[in-house]
Amino acid sequence: MITNKTKYALKALYRLAVLPTDAPVLIAEIAEAEQIPRKFLELILVELKQHGLLKSRKGRGGGYSLAKAPEEISLADVLRITDGPLAPVPCLSKTGYERCAECRDEASCSVRLGFKDPYGEYVRHLETTTLADVVSQVEHSKHTPEPILRYSI
Repeated sequence: MITNKTKYALKALYRLAVLPTDAPVLIAEIAEAEQIPRKFLELILVELKQHGLLKSRKGRGGGYSLAKAPEEISLADVLRITDGPLAPVPCLSKTGYERCAECRDEASCSVRLGFKDPYGEYVRHLETTTLADVVSQVEHSKHTPEPILRYSI
């Protein structure tokens, strides 16, 4: 499960992605529009800036904006920044590899082998799904009516 930190990061990035390029947005505006606690959002935005996803401008007309195009920001990037390595076990992690302390043989480990393929597909999907894809999906959902379900017994 993703954390609230990741949810809020994605909501803030989405808000910045749908606005005109290089138009800085105040933290208060993002917090209000996305219903995010302001102090928590401040910490998240600073972290996203430190990792190169955002840029900021101080003073009048200042605020945060995307440092990269939405097509260059993957869900995997955001998850790794906010929640750390994606792998269910450290021996599968790309960014935080570590041999499991109790493991006798990685090549025949049932836990590692059991998660290897599903985890690989999960990571591939997260690495190829971008912020631009999320924006597109949200816009599509706004223009696609919900199906009307009628049940009778």
